[in-house]
Amino acid sequence: MNRYVRCMTAAMMLMVAALPLHANDLSVGKPAPPITLNTLDGKHIALGDLRGKVVILTFWATWCGPCQQELPLLSQYAREHAKDGLIVLGFSLDEPDDMKQVRAVADRLSFPVGLLGDPRVPGYGRIWHLPVSFTIDRNGLLVDDGWKDEDPSWTQARLENIVTPLLRSSN
Repeated sequence: MNRYVRCMTAAMMLMVAALPLHANDLSVGKPAPPITLNTLDGKHIALGDLRGKVVILTFWATWCGPCQQELPLLSQYAREHAKDGLIVLGFSLDEPDDMKQVRAVADRLSFPVGLLGDPRVPGYGRIWHLPVSFTIDRNGLLVDDGWKDEDPSWTQARLENIVTPLLRSSN
């Protein structure tokens, strides 16, 4: 192989590696991959410990406009349905240097928040598009894969369509 072909092959491989892939192990109806939220106040909330609850994993950032629009709605919904067994875990993609802004947003939310740390989340893929959320039923099964949603932002209608029926059903 000549030098030009090797250089072009190497360049193509680098370009492919840099693409914002979101390869994951998600499959609706199958167990959701394990994940733990390390909250801003030092707690650790593992998805596996929330069996029996309906869980929304939401990924957001302070610099994400659609996130800032959806977070108050999601917070209100979480507050209204906590008694029904709803848990929302908020993973911020902000940098530790932005902690002041993250805390300012988190202080207005009714659910726990933590910094994600690494945008590559085992089982969920590389979090590259925000907002994105995943919904898990009381048995730990993935019900809604945010990667497959045309418009992944939460709306009242989307919450009522996806999450409310899960809250009405018991184990």
